[in-house]
Amino acid sequence: MTKTVRFNSGTSYSLHLLAPFAIALAACAPAILVLTNQVHISALAECLSFGLAIVAAAFILGWIGEAAELDLSGGLSVSILALVAILPEYVVSIYFSYAAGKNPSLLEYSTANLTGANRIVQGFGWPMVALIAYFAVRRFKTRKLAVGDAGRKFGIQLDSDSRSDLGFLIIASLLMLVVAFTGQMHLLIGIALVLVFGIYMWRVSGSEREEPELEGTAAYVGALPKIARRIFIGIFLVIAASVIFVCAEPFGTSLIEVGSSFGIDKYLLVQWLSPLASEAPEFTLAFIFAARGKQAAGLAILLSSKLNQWTLLAGSMPIAYVIGGGTASLPMTGRGTEEIWLTTAQTLLGVALLLGLRWGFRASMVMFGLFIVSAWPDPVFRDELAWVHLAVALVVFWFYRAKILETLKAPFDRPKH
Repeated sequence: MTKTVRFNSGTSYSLHLLAPFAIALAACAPAILVLTNQVHISALAECLSFGLAIVAAAFILGWIGEAAELDLSGGLSVSILALVAILPEYVVSIYFSYAAGKNPSLLEYSTANLTGANRIVQGFGWPMVALIAYFAVRRFKTRKLAVGDAGRKFGIQLDSDSRSDLGFLIIASLLMLVVAFTGQMHLLIGIALVLVFGIYMWRVSGSEREEPELEGTAAYVGALPKIARRIFIGIFLVIAASVIFVCAEPFGTSLIEVGSSFGIDKYLLVQWLSPLASEAPEFTLAFIFAARGKQAAGLAILLSSKLNQWTLLAGSMPIAYVIGGGTASLPMTGRGTEEIWLTTAQTLLGVALLLGLRWGFRASMVMFGLFIVSAWPDPVFRDELAWVHLAVALVVFWFYRAKILETLKAPFDRPKH
């Protein structure tokens, strides 16, 4: 736990603990007023109010999720933290998948949030952690923050347990290739992806991890006595999760209405704007870690987030579709097939670049450059761009070919204690 924050009954401690939560709750108020028909505003204002509520609730989840690490053992804490941080994305994607069971016009949007969120985390989040960490190293001018020997170029070195994450990502990507080539996500594929996530959680629950050093608001939550901390976390978990659940549907529908009103591509709004809002707390946490010399922890959070999205989130979509009244296969209509194919290729490229368990500037530039190109609002060249990602990935896989078998075996090895 942090060495600078100690529990006390003073006013200063109470203000530092409660003020951020009070501000976040106040940010949720406009959305609640709209939901209860207390105010009537435009579609754009509704979209902004629901988006703000989701971001505020996600920040609350980030604070309590980080503090909850004190009550969790092993690598499970990183996975739980990443899972909690991206809860808003689950709700939005699952809503569209569920609603598409009765309203086929929403089928196209079921993949939008999934592919956008995954590509933002990997194409923007991973490189940004490296960039922030690089300037942090330069600012502090200490070898303790640098990675590797003094003569090596800058890079973020992940621990050996991260290799199992890469192995799980390869398995999940192979399953998603079936989706890309068949143009549908069968219920069995969804169940398989959820099982992959379950095995991943079981594995990391037994891995060792140092006691967290909490920062900011999370440190004040963590400084509470154990019973009080758990009650505090439980109360705000219920509040934040409730806000996200009640705001997810109106946020998704208002995004589509705004797109129609302003002539903006509705698919792009769901694909990029929604994940940007829900990823904000997670990025904030990872970037703070990187800025404070904990770049490996920051990258590990985003790597775990990527794995969570690519297994549990993706796998939940056909299940939600069936529950919503759809068939056993979720069709990838419209741009869905191309977007899934491109996101799968990007995932394989990211795995290939991390096979050496080191993330440096060259990898960051390649990933960020291709991400910028893929974000360009032109769906025509998606297929060709995916092949470019895959071609680069194959070259890198060949370079690290000695690590491939070790990586594929890692998910099934017992975690190191």
